[in-house]
Amino acid sequence: MKTADWYFDFISPFAYLQSEVLHRFDGKLAIRPVPVLFAGLLKHWGQKGPAEMATKRRFSYRQVQWLAERNGIPCRFPPQHPFNPVRALRAAVALGASMEAIHEIFRFIWGEGRDPNAPAEWAELARRLNAPDLDARCNDASVKSQLLRNGEQALAAGAFGVPTLAIDKELFWGFDATDMALDWLADPAMFTRGEYARFDDLPVGAARKEVA
Repeated sequence: MKTADWYFDFISPFAYLQSEVLHRFDGKLAIRPVPVLFAGLLKHWGQKGPAEMATKRRFSYRQVQWLAERNGIPCRFPPQHPFNPVRALRAAVALGASMEAIHEIFRFIWGEGRDPNAPAEWAELARRLNAPDLDARCNDASVKSQLLRNGEQALAAGAFGVPTLAIDKELFWGFDATDMALDWLADPAMFTRGEYARFDDLPVGAARKEVA
């Protein structure tokens, strides 16, 4: 059975949605969760996040809610978004990036609409995670270093967004790529046939120029 690195950030509602359907890979794919800072990927590739463009932000939030309702996934946006996800990411790292802890954090933020950075809410999250020393663990130098290394690993794999499933050398980006990944697992040669076979060598016809 193949193993995938699953790159995610708690700031992404699309990563939350995918976290709730990862069970569809049971028996087909072993998943290794890798918490990463989405902002680091955006900076590396020179991109803006969807919440940084007003009209895309509005559409994305509506799409997230629609996708959640369509898929029967509880969804309530936190009090503010974007928010700083670093402490939540460090918590996941400190807790061994276990899916149990990751689900708890995701559902706290996106299932219940809680603010992980509010002191009382953070204390409640630590209680649910059974980690009374969570602050100290999050501030450990090894945890901070691991989160940075995770970002470097994601970039080395070519990841440009979250969530991303990296399987062998193939990247499946976004909640809506879940079915695509499942189809590829069932037929690993699918990208070598038909139109797929043209894409790697398809020439660039025009490139956008930066305006001075």
